[in-house]
Amino acid sequence: MSVTNDSGISFAENRTLRAFVLLYGVMAFFILALIGTIYYNYSKELMLSTHRLSMQLEAENYIPRLMSWKETGAKRELFPRDIAYKTAIYTKNGTPVVSYLEDKVQTFLPGIYKEQGYIHFLMAMGSYGMREMFLVFETADDGLWLKEVWTNLLLYGGALFIALLLVGVMLSRLFIRPMREAVLLLDNFIKDTTHELNTPLSTIVTNIETIDHDLLDEKTRKKIRRIDIAAKTIASIYDDLTYLILHHKVSVVDEPLEIKEIVQERLAYFSDHFTQKQITVKQNLSLCTVFADRTKITRIVDNLLSNAIKYNKRGGSVELLLDAKKLQVSDSGRGIESAKIHQIFERYSRFDDSVGGFGIGLHIVASIVKEYGFRVEVASVPKKGTTITVFWQQ
Repeated sequence: MSVTNDSGISFAENRTLRAFVLLYGVMAFFILALIGTIYYNYSKELMLSTHRLSMQLEAENYIPRLMSWKETGAKRELFPRDIAYKTAIYTKNGTPVVSYLEDKVQTFLPGIYKEQGYIHFLMAMGSYGMREMFLVFETADDGLWLKEVWTNLLLYGGALFIALLLVGVMLSRLFIRPMREAVLLLDNFIKDTTHELNTPLSTIVTNIETIDHDLLDEKTRKKIRRIDIAAKTIASIYDDLTYLILHHKVSVVDEPLEIKEIVQERLAYFSDHFTQKQITVKQNLSLCTVFADRTKITRIVDNLLSNAIKYNKRGGSVELLLDAKKLQVSDSGRGIESAKIHQIFERYSRFDDSVGGFGIGLHIVASIVKEYGFRVEVASVPKKGTTITVFWQQ
């Protein structure tokens, strides 16, 4: 996978916002759909009511002519046609007696219906001596009411959608604010902690380096070595915190770097950590030159090695492969579930509470990778290990 975002809590924000927007969007869609459906049905009923009134009035004028036709023998060729509407006589079972309609009647109950592109008005004729018969009036639906419906839906529906969108934006800000405040609090804590760590950490590291191990007995040397390992662990965390907070303020010096030299230097730095966990290191390092800032490349190497140690098992192994195209670090640790791989570069993300740290190391790797146009990929098998590869070119 490749990483393209390095700002604050953007990944966590995006994940939360996606869930919120999805829920809010579905809710807004159903609200608009419900309002649209209600308005459509109302407009349709209003249109049919208008036609019903007109057809009922027309039927009052037409029925005397129909009764006269019935009394004179009800011959088909003499059937009186209405001037305003297409006219027909149907039986209740749907059989046309006389029909001059353009469309087939589908519903045989008294009332008015919109069927396809026509409007049919059915009137029972039992009270006029024509039992089991319907008088049917037909007129074409001109669709003007539907055009008005769509116009109003687009106009007022669009305005309502914009209003809902604005409400959604305000709600999303309120929704995210506690997360932003929590991360701001954590950032401030890290800044204060980093500032306070500087002097005592420098003192510890400097004094350890000045100790003459040849003058110490084996038991004391082991104690000093453990202190040295702990101090280097804190120093590595301190370097990450300092980079995270100050990397925008520190001057960058891009220059041709021999990556093999940096990797060997950092392996020596972490050698006591490998020894303490009895981790075997396998190296296949070729010459590789990259144009970048030394501090930033060092942060990439340090964090890859630190994670390979931290999440490895005792007696495990770490394999390093370096060539002109990539740096690859593999461990034999606990691995990562495939569903969580895309989250490992998120700031403050941790997946194992038994292992210390702030969850910023791989986030720093991702930010540097993005800055230089590199690419990082992760392959992991739970309980077998993880491989992280940084490609120097896209």
